[in-house]
Amino acid sequence: MQLTPRQELLAILARKSFRLGEFKLSSGGTSDYYIDCRTTTLDGDGARLTGRVFLDEIFRQGWEPDAIGGLTMGADPIVVSAAMLSAQQTQSRRPRPDTSPGGADYHLIHGFLVRKAEKTHGTGQRIEGYREKGAKVVIVDDVCTTGSSTIQAIEAAREFGFEVVGVIALVEREEAKGRVAVEQAATPAKFVCIFTADDIRQEHLHQKQEGAGK
Repeated sequence: MQLTPRQELLAILARKSFRLGEFKLSSGGTSDYYIDCRTTTLDGDGARLTGRVFLDEIFRQGWEPDAIGGLTMGADPIVVSAAMLSAQQTQSRRPRPDTSPGGADYHLIHGFLVRKAEKTHGTGQRIEGYREKGAKVVIVDDVCTTGSSTIQAIEAAREFGFEVVGVIALVEREEAKGRVAVEQAATPAKFVCIFTADDIRQEHLHQKQEGAGK
């Protein structure tokens, strides 16, 4: 049976990005696992699948943003892969999945990045890339632990003048009350996660069992 893009992306995350051990987290705590999403989102196939899965989720939610963006650098590869894929689909006029509202064609989605601090030279801007005030945007991130990076991006986007219509994280660690913090910051926009850390752990263990059985 052919895997869906979401299933393929989960398999790559479990194989390339998930590690068991003892790790110190940015939150200051420790964990028996670590997820480095960039080894997947910067992988050739991983980038392709990341763009596909994020666009499918955006259209499934019915958000229809003008742009997507997030805090550098976790959001960078997600933004680029999704924006490029949206352009390819717009050119080919590929119809949306049956799960999306309306069933109309895909539309072009641009990208922007949020600096962790304003530049001290040049224009001094914090938002790089797409900069149309009043535009509808979706905030993206790779991992949600405390939610700090996602919240910074939400606040910076709104301060600039964007309308945040949705927020997506690739992986939710389900700890440090990150989901609650992001949901509060995102309101009234919805916050969704593609995978939980447990989804990836279970797939990682499944792959190890399959490998041991060969």
